[in-house]
Amino acid sequence: MRHRASVTLLVALAVAAIEQPSHAIVTAEMIYEAAPFPSAHASTIAETREGLIAAWFGGTGEGNPDVGIWASRRGAGAWTAPAEIANGSQPDGTRHPCWNPVLFQPSDGPLLLFYKVGPSPREWWALARMSLDAGRTWSAAVRLPDGMLGPIRAKPVGLPGGLLAGSSTEHDGWVVHLERFAPKGPRWNARALASASAWSKSGPLNDPREFAAIQPTILLHSRTRWQILCRSQQGVITEAWSEDAGRHWTRMNATRLPNPSSGIDSLRLADGRFLLAYNPTTSGREKLEIDVSVDGQAWRPGLVLEDSPGEYSYPSMIQAREGLVHVTYTWQRRRIKHVVVDPARIE
Repeated sequence: MRHRASVTLLVALAVAAIEQPSHAIVTAEMIYEAAPFPSAHASTIAETREGLIAAWFGGTGEGNPDVGIWASRRGAGAWTAPAEIANGSQPDGTRHPCWNPVLFQPSDGPLLLFYKVGPSPREWWALARMSLDAGRTWSAAVRLPDGMLGPIRAKPVGLPGGLLAGSSTEHDGWVVHLERFAPKGPRWNARALASASAWSKSGPLNDPREFAAIQPTILLHSRTRWQILCRSQQGVITEAWSEDAGRHWTRMNATRLPNPSSGIDSLRLADGRFLLAYNPTTSGREKLEIDVSVDGQAWRPGLVLEDSPGEYSYPSMIQAREGLVHVTYTWQRRRIKHVVVDPARIE
């Protein structure tokens, strides 16, 4: 009886440990409790010189013409009320939905917002706006050159002279490529963003007959060793590697990480480790977790963000100057959640 009671106690403690929030989570909060739109998805987060800013698309439902880009800033301990910063209104009076905002704060320039407008992901086009005041006000929209879509969902990475964006197309069977923005003159202005000579594009990095993949997230292991991780239709996260700073890439392969064809994001920490936020299942978006790796190849669970009925998806992740990791993601398609993680506590 004593042995049976001990086993029962151990099982109960194990279950309780699983149900408890990870000790690596510092805080968790909704960015807003009420908003003038019922549906929200595809958030992005950046750190400006004045604090955090998050953006997402919101409206009556994904793909509806009233869907715009909304944003909130976090300064003195609270998020501001959501404000629409872009929409799909056209000169002829028609309106298209907005899609997949991506915020990026260059070290030497204004805050950038990349987003898409169009009837669907197969027909959309890319625009960008700039903010000189940490997201309070924004410049007029600039359309990127024909053939360029900029960062599709995950944040770009800064490179000397510009940035590198993970991009993809969906009209051709889900094809991944990279886009580099590196103008010869001043970088952070409308003329440069719209200039075809400032942008270059890699060839396809996957064969959609093997892996139909989109939305790459980029990990820079060194100046020359680069890795991309992608969402795919094959039930796994896929990857490709470059050993010469993106000039040549390995054939795209499957990782051992399951994924239900849902958005992912990755991050290289200041201590050299790598984090990956994703849905670790082959179907459904009920579980959302962060895995950790020392080499980008062997991943192990770090902490669970969500694991209950509903949808928790499309994470966006940065490490702020103070060292903490900030994650935003879709919560039940109704709100955007913000979780702060102490990476030193990820076991």
